[in-house]
Amino acid sequence: MFRLFLLVAFRNLIHHRVSSFVNILGLAIGMTACILIIQYVRYELSYDDFHVKGERIFRIQQDRYNKGVITTQWAAGCSAVGQALYQNFPEVEDFTRFQIWSGVFSQGDIKFREEGIYIADTSFFEIFSFKMLEGDPNTLLVNPLEMVVSESVARKYFGDENPVGKSLRFNGAVEIMITGIFEDVPKNSHLKPEFVVSWATFVHFQGEDVNTAWQWDAFFNYILLNKAADYKAFEAKIPAYIEQELGDDMDRWNAWVVFNLQPLRSIHLHSDFMFEAEPNGNARSVYALLVISIFLVIIAWINYINLTSSRSLERAREVGMRKVSGALKNQLLAQFLLESVLVNLMAVILAVILVQVFNPYFNMLTGEQLDYTLHHNAVFWAAVLMIFIIGAFLSGIYPALFLSSFKPTTVFQGVSELKIGGLGMRRILVIFQFASSLLLIAGTLTVYRQISYMKNHDLGIDIENVLVLRGPSVNDSTYEETFNAFKSELSRNPDIEMVTASTSVPGRQPPWNAGGIRRINEGPEEGNQYRIIGFDFHFVDFYGLSILEGRNFSEEFGQNSETVLFNESAIQLMGFEDFASAMNVPIYFWGDTFDIVGVVKDYHQEGLKVQHEPLIFRFFRNASNFYSIKVNPANTQEVLSQVEEHWRTFFPQNPFEYFFLEDYYNEQYLNETRFGRVFSLFALLAIIIACLGLYGLSSYTTIQRTREIGIRKVLGSSSGNAVLLLIRYFLIQVLIAVPIGLGLAHYFMSGWIQNFAFRINIGWWFYAGPVLLVIVIAILTVSSQVIRTANVNPAESLRYE
Repeated sequence: MFRLFLLVAFRNLIHHRVSSFVNILGLAIGMTACILIIQYVRYELSYDDFHVKGERIFRIQQDRYNKGVITTQWAAGCSAVGQALYQNFPEVEDFTRFQIWSGVFSQGDIKFREEGIYIADTSFFEIFSFKMLEGDPNTLLVNPLEMVVSESVARKYFGDENPVGKSLRFNGAVEIMITGIFEDVPKNSHLKPEFVVSWATFVHFQGEDVNTAWQWDAFFNYILLNKAADYKAFEAKIPAYIEQELGDDMDRWNAWVVFNLQPLRSIHLHSDFMFEAEPNGNARSVYALLVISIFLVIIAWINYINLTSSRSLERAREVGMRKVSGALKNQLLAQFLLESVLVNLMAVILAVILVQVFNPYFNMLTGEQLDYTLHHNAVFWAAVLMIFIIGAFLSGIYPALFLSSFKPTTVFQGVSELKIGGLGMRRILVIFQFASSLLLIAGTLTVYRQISYMKNHDLGIDIENVLVLRGPSVNDSTYEETFNAFKSELSRNPDIEMVTASTSVPGRQPPWNAGGIRRINEGPEEGNQYRIIGFDFHFVDFYGLSILEGRNFSEEFGQNSETVLFNESAIQLMGFEDFASAMNVPIYFWGDTFDIVGVVKDYHQEGLKVQHEPLIFRFFRNASNFYSIKVNPANTQEVLSQVEEHWRTFFPQNPFEYFFLEDYYNEQYLNETRFGRVFSLFALLAIIIACLGLYGLSSYTTIQRTREIGIRKVLGSSSGNAVLLLIRYFLIQVLIAVPIGLGLAHYFMSGWIQNFAFRINIGWWFYAGPVLLVIVIAILTVSSQVIRTANVNPAESLRYE
């Protein structure tokens, strides 16, 4: 029996080649997209899963309040908190803390600037499951001037030699000995150390007070709770302890600190605070893609349901004959379900092939190198099996029940007498398809308009044609003379307009944060936190900043080191009524007194994702973090070569590192840009799948209405009227989908753009663009079938009536 069912199923697929092709291709596209996205979502959700004790590891995140309002939220906090909780609460089994540095390591002529330098205490490798390859875990990170490095770092500096016992020079000054090697950190880790320097090294240079410092920020603290501890209950105990330890100081400064516990495995997708160890993902984007993948495969299943049920007239006599011959309804049900299994099996095989073909391109879109090696990826096969089983059942059960329900007595009266049910269901499914397509099109349009808005909006600062050099790590007594000589050589080049040095450049949050800043005649409780940027005389003119009141730093006024500039937001935070009232007002800042001499117009230091922050600008004659160079865009490569030549002359111990500011600035929108690309790709796939279904459905629907069109033409109707009649039939379903799809799109995308401080307004384009596009696509999809049917000679369509 099964062999007969299989033979009939194959014959049916071959006989109806077009519908079979449409079904298989549509299902394969939907499955391919679904499998790719499931793998991506799985990867995002797998961050930090490899830590054996991960369920009990928590990061201590710090919120700072002023006058009852949150002023800053830090991923990194003070140095003392982890150790204090460990010493005072039995729930805490262990703790670790670290800072993340950057600097230049060198070994002979080999030198690299490194970013992943962790200064960590001895328990770092006991809490986190970073695998050690060389070295004794019991003696690692105990002594000053010792460190462990990753296997990639070991190869980079020492090749095939064993580096244990050898040293690297840090910033051209300090020799740090390598005592161990750890395995390269997995990509799905929110911590990515390459060097782990002993905490004793930090204490050696900074003193023992760093261990108990409550007012020294930028330290990451992680605690390991014991197995019996409830982290929420323990978290509720922390405020009382902090009040006991810091209450008087917090009251005096009118500034409070609240420490929160973040589960290790939730950090990647649910954390976006100041000083994150790594750029994190976005849970909303990940789950949005997961929903899209489900939509795509559902749309593909709907195609199968629609096409199979719409062919019911063709298979009515088959059902009637088999029932007369003694076939039971359950046997017919099994036959049609087997056809669904067969179609879904062919589609899933094609999908597996397509996944392998398009995986590299999908990796380019997401920026992640995901693993799709079939022979050992159990999750891949689990996803494939799940999609196949669910798809074969869901897409096959309704057509099977519907086709197996035909009565022989009705069938043999003639197909013209057969009343085909399920029309309302098919219309609902088509409406769902196009509502989903409208949702994805409107979402894609919104994402791209928001990204375009952020990239093209007036930033209040000129970042075009700016070459930025990472400044030298060595800053000794000869630095100013060396830098001035370097700058003088650059100025000789006619393609270089200007050079300036600063502690920060536009495109990132300034690394310096200072609290307790206030007017000199105010009490400590009036102090607030500000971001600090230091630069030389030329920075304001170089970047085209607008001075709204007062003046810039200038050699004409002598001691610029005793003056500061505020931006508009800083003036407002300090409570001045207007800009003029702030001029020459002394402020208390880091134990010194400074005078406000100018007000700078707010500009987008960090891009449009965040509000303008209160910025204070200090004059730094010897700023060395970044050198900004305004270059002639026509001769960029030539200028770059000459700049590198001068760099190697004046700063030979430092690697030559550069970037173009416009590219660097737009990197902060990289996640949104990737999300937009992936979103648009799957919106296109949804449209393609929906169009395949509409094309197949239209071919059968127009055939069924051939006799009606023939009668209308005999009665005087034109072919044009017939075309409009048939197109209207399909457009009605598309138009019904419009309020559903756009309503959902407005709800979801209004929420999405709330993530941006500066955002677009959803206007007429949000509604008109997707609707017009879907209508045009629908008309083009059905037009060939409609025109062919409308032009059929009535003599042909009515010859047997």
